[in-house]
Amino acid sequence: MSGGGGRNWRLVRADTDAVPSSVRRFMARARQRRLAAVLPWAVAAGVALVLGALAWMVYGTSALGVREVRVVGTQVLTPLQVEQAASVPMKKPLARVDLDVVRARVQALAPVDRAIVSRSWPGTVVVEVVERTPVAAVPAGKQFTLIDDEGVAYRTVRAAPAGLPLARLAAPGPQDVHTRAALTVLGALSDELREQLIAISVPAPARIQLELRRHRTVIWGDDTASETKSQVATALLNRRGDRIDVSAPDVVTIK
Repeated sequence: MSGGGGRNWRLVRADTDAVPSSVRRFMARARQRRLAAVLPWAVAAGVALVLGALAWMVYGTSALGVREVRVVGTQVLTPLQVEQAASVPMKKPLARVDLDVVRARVQALAPVDRAIVSRSWPGTVVVEVVERTPVAAVPAGKQFTLIDDEGVAYRTVRAAPAGLPLARLAAPGPQDVHTRAALTVLGALSDELREQLIAISVPAPARIQLELRRHRTVIWGDDTASETKSQVATALLNRRGDRIDVSAPDVVTIK
């Protein structure tokens, strides 16, 4: 007791059994509600942290950087030539490599018809090359220029490949009318004509000629009605005569 008749108060911790069960249940439910309210935010924060760390590792570090450029499909070109043209920086994050830019660089190589560029995790850029297929060899002095079915002159060789016809053209190229005429005729030839063909000459668009084996010549004229001209010329291959004129396929002459 203190002086002045006042009271002394002591804080006493109540035993749990002293708290009614209904109150305890109420308090437990309140804690669960608080936990349930906080848990989604905690999970979201954890997920965001993990995703941020992964994104930083993938896009911002060399942990998943380029370690190799794998080239497939080359025949004329070497893998090293394609790799140098692709110019992919080593250790650059693989996710940040611009595949379209790499593809454009590779397709700028003359022998490349198209290229497919892809990622192979964890650290490889794959460059698949489809090279041009020659349809004719154009004499150029002592060498030969190969052209594909679009008229693209993409390679110079010392000897014409076996089985490839010559195309006597002054200036081969996709925009050259003589080249386009030659390609139209070549595309229309039958297997029999193609087998005997040595060369196609286009000194002018309306003066196309085929040079066949055994010193035979087919006067083709222009490139119109080439399918019909091919059928007529093929039917006359077994006839005697060194000069077959199908320039007017309705009125054919053979000498």
